[in-house]
Amino acid sequence: MFSKKANDIFQDVIKTYHIVNTVEQPFSNSYDEKTNLIEHLLYRKCWIDTVQWHYEDIIRDPNIDPVAALKLKRQIDASNQDRTDMVEYIDSYFLKKYSDVQPKSNATINTESPAWGIDRLSILALKVYHMEEEANRKDASESHRMACQKKLDVLLEQRTDLSTAIDTLLNDIKNGDKYMKVYKQMKMYNDDELNPVLRSQK
Repeated sequence: MFSKKANDIFQDVIKTYHIVNTVEQPFSNSYDEKTNLIEHLLYRKCWIDTVQWHYEDIIRDPNIDPVAALKLKRQIDASNQDRTDMVEYIDSYFLKKYSDVQPKSNATINTESPAWGIDRLSILALKVYHMEEEANRKDASESHRMACQKKLDVLLEQRTDLSTAIDTLLNDIKNGDKYMKVYKQMKMYNDDELNPVLRSQK
């Protein structure tokens, strides 16, 4: 199943990141783009999400220096753009993979594309990892650990359900029961013609 591969890669990425455990560490992809394209994309996608997860932790420091916070906000903006780009690359992979499939006359489109489901699966892997940490944190109270264990149980169930949904969607696309489209980004705030603040600086 595709979701098994994705979940395994996401867990590998997160564990690898936490060996050094700093947002400044260099990135190295375990998969070659030419020979293992989808694995390469999944690995890169989860790395972006993992770094951004920690960006979001850092920027919530109430004592953060305002200059550092502004710099970090720009990094988060850039990360968000990378994240969206990777979703489109993954969807383009599936669009090409199933390009020869003729959708059935009664085929329907899904509420989200495969890659946006995969995006949620990657974020969910991070939630599971960090909630498991909290559920086992030695310096936390018993009530805290128990509360986090309950949340972890829900997250694990959610991962099973989401994995099943993604596998079902991909199978439906493969069989022609569903069809997919890739809608390119329509973001306006990064465009110096569409963002009135940026436009006024020209």
